[in-house]
Amino acid sequence: MSKAVKYAERAVTIAAQGAWSVFEKLNSIRPNPSFTPKWSDKPLLKSWQKEKPPLGWPRTTDSLCPKCVPEIRQQIIDGKLPHEILLNEKVGEIKAQIIERDGRILMVKDCPKHGHFEDVMSIDTAFFRHLEEVFPGRDIRAHNDDKLHNHGTSTVTHGRGSVLTIDLTNRCNMMCDPCFMDANQVGFVHELTWDEIKQMLDNAITIKPRRQMSVQFSGGEPTLSPYFLDAVAYARKVGYNSVQAATNGIEFAKSKELCRAAAEAGLRYAYLQFDGIGNAANSHRKVGNLFDVKLQAIHNLHEAGVDIVPVTTIINGINNEQVGHIIQFALDNPKKINFLSFQPVSFTGRDEGISDERRLAQRYTLSHMAHDVKNQTGLGEPTRDWFPISFMSTFSDWADLVHGPNHEWGQLSCGCHPNCGIGMALMIDKETREAVPVTAFLNADRLAKDMAKINDAARGKTLSVIGAALALLRNYDPRKSPTHFRIVDLLQKFDKCFGATGRNYGKVTGDRTMADIEKRRADRWNFLFIAGMWFQDLFNYDFRRTEQCIIPYATQEGEISFCAYNTGIGWRNIIEKMHMTATLTKWYEEHGRHEIFAGGKRVGMESAQHTLILNQEHVDAAANNSLDKLGIAKNAREEKLRAREAKLKQDAENARMAKLYREHVLGEKPVEGLVSIDAIAPAPKPARASEPAGEPVMGD
Repeated sequence: MSKAVKYAERAVTIAAQGAWSVFEKLNSIRPNPSFTPKWSDKPLLKSWQKEKPPLGWPRTTDSLCPKCVPEIRQQIIDGKLPHEILLNEKVGEIKAQIIERDGRILMVKDCPKHGHFEDVMSIDTAFFRHLEEVFPGRDIRAHNDDKLHNHGTSTVTHGRGSVLTIDLTNRCNMMCDPCFMDANQVGFVHELTWDEIKQMLDNAITIKPRRQMSVQFSGGEPTLSPYFLDAVAYARKVGYNSVQAATNGIEFAKSKELCRAAAEAGLRYAYLQFDGIGNAANSHRKVGNLFDVKLQAIHNLHEAGVDIVPVTTIINGINNEQVGHIIQFALDNPKKINFLSFQPVSFTGRDEGISDERRLAQRYTLSHMAHDVKNQTGLGEPTRDWFPISFMSTFSDWADLVHGPNHEWGQLSCGCHPNCGIGMALMIDKETREAVPVTAFLNADRLAKDMAKINDAARGKTLSVIGAALALLRNYDPRKSPTHFRIVDLLQKFDKCFGATGRNYGKVTGDRTMADIEKRRADRWNFLFIAGMWFQDLFNYDFRRTEQCIIPYATQEGEISFCAYNTGIGWRNIIEKMHMTATLTKWYEEHGRHEIFAGGKRVGMESAQHTLILNQEHVDAAANNSLDKLGIAKNAREEKLRAREAKLKQDAENARMAKLYREHVLGEKPVEGLVSIDAIAPAPKPARASEPAGEPVMGD
């Protein structure tokens, strides 16, 4: 695009500035009251009505003791305490302070029984402050939800989420470290029946506000459930436009037919476990050809019409150097990847009993991520281009306004706590691969304030759309946007995201076809959203975050916050034991063993052909060995082995010292025929014939 066009567009934005000034003054005169939409029993909130939790620092919040909670949870699982204690008492709760020390934000807390705990929440105070300052406030309080939201102090109180997660099974075909659910190791199978799946989906749409959420089927590995395809189809049938599968991709890589069947059932997104570029970067998962599996899964799913979201658990010393490699992979393949989800590690599941040394070495925060993106790719200024995910809720409120009171569903709204998740958007030219952060050419902070004024005035659809167009134009700088990006592209992208004008960009509803999918993909501009979602663990747990969780789990005991379910009090362990399908022994007798890929075992695939563009230098890079250099264990299994070896050595040393004491102090003579402690140490347990050597199997 010529400079002349850019200058002409600059003139348009200047004119929009003047027009906005007039619009703003007129719009502020006698604003309309908020209407109550069909999907809520309460009216839309004005910006000043949105509640905010205590923010800033120093501040005090409610947290959990990392030692008390596992002890109490085990008593409940063992039947020594009723689970109702969680509904009526503040089990394991202690106060925590969020403070600044040495340029970092920390959570510090003390348990009367177990002493002092502290952990880092941010390595950049300015970044942490920025996220909290632009937080727009909580969503509408959840209502009509008494039967599903009743979990004591862990109860979700605001909104109704953006992703409803349903674990179809706790069975998995991998044996990963880390694993927040400790898959394949709990000694029983918990697998939902078809009636339970339908009931959970039916229950979800009864809560008000009735938001248009994504439904994510997870596990374990959801594709192992016999009801996976039926569950996808039923979710679309009851009205959810965005149906996802959180998957390791193995079954999708093995079978194009499964990919086609999933797409036909209504699967829109595959949240694909994706730890880095190259098999070395994925080697900690102990599958010999795991990166090749990921590439084939992406190829097969995209070909079938399913969009892919690579999901990366980031751990310092394991794959933190892969952040830039993964973003470069997305930039090189803009027609296939339009969303990245990075998830800083949560020390739970297999890692709940982590040592302080390994926790401090492996801890990774959202601030680490923002700085790694900049340092490894040159993209994104932490305090300019990154915003809390909840920042987008102002724009969701605008969509709710223009869709009117008779819309069946509320707009998807990510109203989580500002410490939970962050995002940065890149505008990528699919033809030239030029990439520019959206907030480099769009003043997002001022735009959100302008949109809030439009929302607060609560005019009709036409005036609200006009106001949004003026706000976009006045905050847009064409001189800093991608070379071929035009004002019309900006307006169309905004409309495509929120469906304000009703223009057909390709349907996303349950009756969408491959033609609709191709129409949406034909857009020259890829809006690549890079998200960071930091799930809590017992060391940094904050109940203010749990209360407004946007990723609830649907269970037989109601809908529970993601962190309360997996990491806080640990509802997962309790509910899965309460509703277990069968012991492993019984399950194996009736169903046999499913295949598990571990110990370096390779996945067999029909084909290894794909059309993805790779950076060969990244593919060939060696695995991260920084923890080896420091002498720190990389995972829970390694930590246990080291502890066992240390105990054997200590036992041997104790025996030796006792022998010397008896001989030299007590004057006893050595007893003939005794063997050493090393000789009586238990031999390593042999691997079962059906499982790869060197890896645990289900129930071990």
